[in-house]
Amino acid sequence: MKPAFPFHVRRLMAGGLLMLLGACQAVPDSATLSQKDEITRVEHYLNDTHGLGAHFVQTWPDGGKGDGKLYYDPGRLRLDYTTPAAMKLTAANGHLVFIDPRRDSVTRMSLGHQPLGLLLQQPVHLDGAIVVTAVQHGTNSLQISMARSDSPSQGLLTLGFSDIAGKLSLIAIEMTDVERQHIRLDLDGAHTGPAWPDDLFSLNTSK
Repeated sequence: MKPAFPFHVRRLMAGGLLMLLGACQAVPDSATLSQKDEITRVEHYLNDTHGLGAHFVQTWPDGGKGDGKLYYDPGRLRLDYTTPAAMKLTAANGHLVFIDPRRDSVTRMSLGHQPLGLLLQQPVHLDGAIVVTAVQHGTNSLQISMARSDSPSQGLLTLGFSDIAGKLSLIAIEMTDVERQHIRLDLDGAHTGPAWPDDLFSLNTSK
């Protein structure tokens, strides 16, 4: 039986997002120019992509699944779950709120030391406080893993992109915690447009 969802939210937030390497090693200074170019492309995508919407399927560490709608603007993320129940996760302004009406519960936490915060820096700079641990470019795909420079072994955030005709599109987000527990979001039907309205990312639990 799948553990209560709020527990997994805490695991997701406390964890390090498509593979945890045996040891988190930074991309060395001698990284090829192409690696550095790919990192720059991802920075630009995360900082310049507005009005991103997509359907997501989330997989928990035990293999259980849920789905819903993802909304993203630079520095802000919202997940509206359809299954396993109508739930909402909103992350913005350095904080996260998760609402589970089934249990009449609200979970609040800071993103300051959470891997999800790596995605929601504003603006995103993939150097300094963030260390890039791996860059993998395949046929029509790009994958980049990152962690916090001051605690790279504590968890990993991996972003997967389709890369067709030089255009990136986010298709996967995975978090791996210090115990190598994985939570993954697979996206489909992604589209972009004007920035989402500010109130979509309100941390007010009445919205």
